[in-house]
Amino acid sequence: MQHKVIDTKDVVIRFAGDSGDGMQLTGSLFADMSAIFGNELSTFPDYPAEIRAPHGTVSGVSGFQVHIGSCHVATPGDYCDLLIAMNPAALKANARWLKRTAMVLIDSDTFDEEGLRRAGLKSDPIGELYIEDRTIIIAPITTLTEESLKDSGLDMKTVHKCKNMFTLGMACYIYNRPMEYVFNYLERKFGKKHPELIEPNKKVLRDGHNYAANIQAIPNTYNVEPAHQPKGLYRNITGNQAAAWGLLAASEKSGLPLFCGSYPITPATGILEELALHKSLGAKTLQAEDEIAGICTAIGAAFAGSLAVTTTSGPGLSLKSEALGLAVMTELPLVVIDVQRAGPSTGIPTKTEQTDLNQALYGRNGECPMVVMAAHSPAGCFDAAFNAAKIALEHMTPVLLLSEGFLGNGSEPWLIPSMKDYPKIVPPFVQPNTEYKPFERDPETYVRKWAVPGMAGCEHRVGGLEKNHDGVLSSDPQNHAVMVAEREMKIQKIADFIPELEVNGSDTGKLLVVGWGGTYGHLLSAVQEVRDAGKAVSFAHFDYIMPLPRNTEEVFSKFGRILVCELNSGHFVNWLRAKFPQFQYRQFNKVQGQPFLVQEIVAAINENME
Repeated sequence: MQHKVIDTKDVVIRFAGDSGDGMQLTGSLFADMSAIFGNELSTFPDYPAEIRAPHGTVSGVSGFQVHIGSCHVATPGDYCDLLIAMNPAALKANARWLKRTAMVLIDSDTFDEEGLRRAGLKSDPIGELYIEDRTIIIAPITTLTEESLKDSGLDMKTVHKCKNMFTLGMACYIYNRPMEYVFNYLERKFGKKHPELIEPNKKVLRDGHNYAANIQAIPNTYNVEPAHQPKGLYRNITGNQAAAWGLLAASEKSGLPLFCGSYPITPATGILEELALHKSLGAKTLQAEDEIAGICTAIGAAFAGSLAVTTTSGPGLSLKSEALGLAVMTELPLVVIDVQRAGPSTGIPTKTEQTDLNQALYGRNGECPMVVMAAHSPAGCFDAAFNAAKIALEHMTPVLLLSEGFLGNGSEPWLIPSMKDYPKIVPPFVQPNTEYKPFERDPETYVRKWAVPGMAGCEHRVGGLEKNHDGVLSSDPQNHAVMVAEREMKIQKIADFIPELEVNGSDTGKLLVVGWGGTYGHLLSAVQEVRDAGKAVSFAHFDYIMPLPRNTEEVFSKFGRILVCELNSGHFVNWLRAKFPQFQYRQFNKVQGQPFLVQEIVAAINENME
């Protein structure tokens, strides 16, 4: 077999194995070294929903997909060019994601009778899964790792944990990745506590690379050149990390200390963990005993004059609903970040969906309006969190920022911004020596003034009971009507302070594709593919949902029909129908705990253009 080196604009690699095989780490390292190399990339960690599933079963398979390219990369890719399957269950769970031209690397040591039985396979997994036409690379990875480290002095359990380094070395050979980053990572990770693990992992990595270079089973290797990106300092960043840093930036720009009171919940825990690392920047974090305690500590911090934050996922947002009503009634600034996951109740907590929009818009008692926003990409979580904090602080309202598991755990290169390019945040604090009425409002914005404890002459009552403009408890029907209307008007006025809706493509036409949140990259890619095929289609994506951008009706009026695509059964399309019933809406929905595939959106667009 003659070896070829092929230049390609992009490739998709999927690492898969048992939970505990280190696939998330392996995929992250491959992504990070590609980011440093200069590639555009997008990642999709696919955790098992059943974390403690029996070893070797399909329900316990953990995957990590990374899409690297020399061109713009907006999604983790629909199907993979290389699948690394560490056991039969990983192969079975991921065979459906293979391209027709894909390579499959398997650890043959795990494909024994017991391994096949646990995966629900018989004697011929390649035939049973109908992948005979792919390039199958069969390697005894476990045995080779043991041989590599036979003189290391490590126990067999630790040796087996190094298998992922062997597969990473093989992937580095196939895609010509420089391994220096991994060497540096190993030194940083193990240098202080476990220096004895540095050289064994380096050796296994090199041995995996050399093994791949010397066997004849790999027909081709691939070059993916660096992308042409704007000059600047980049780093690879996850959505949860970006959200945390956006909040830290808002704290700096407002001059207020940051407080986060949260209960750790999948997949939002990473925000709390990241903020806890930055006490040097003035961040205070509290890991609460439950969701209600988390948000209530944050409301208390807001009353005391902090930039107050709480983080959660769908079930936690349900528990926080009464306290959200308290924040609305007291008109205190609060940022709530909901990293959405699939299903009601516990559902499938490691899977991604846009499940909580109905809850975000309607999930509180009484007339309880609050701002609802959505982040659209992992790196975009930085700006989304910053803007959420700015709105909360300047308009004295809780703001609910919707993220998704796909965004929170996924990563992409991020051009580190300069803080001088971000606006100052100016909360409406009471000025000294002025008469203070707690709920007297700015006539233009309907925003009340903010007084914190210790401001002489600004003492006032807080709590969930209705009050009048003077801050006095009131059960007068007319006062209640006035206050309800003013709280709603305050939220609607925010539309004057957010960007107008932008249209990608022609501002008039037959079809406008609409989305919100983390579907952005998939929708943009699908729209571009349809355009490349010679059809005219436009695209608009919503980062602001309550209130909607002020030009939304005008944009919609210029298109014959509107195709709303979302990872739920139709939350956003119903919101749009309620707001603008005069337009013709079509919808494309997916509720599978997985992101869209670009090709299924392309099919939906083509169908709705007929």
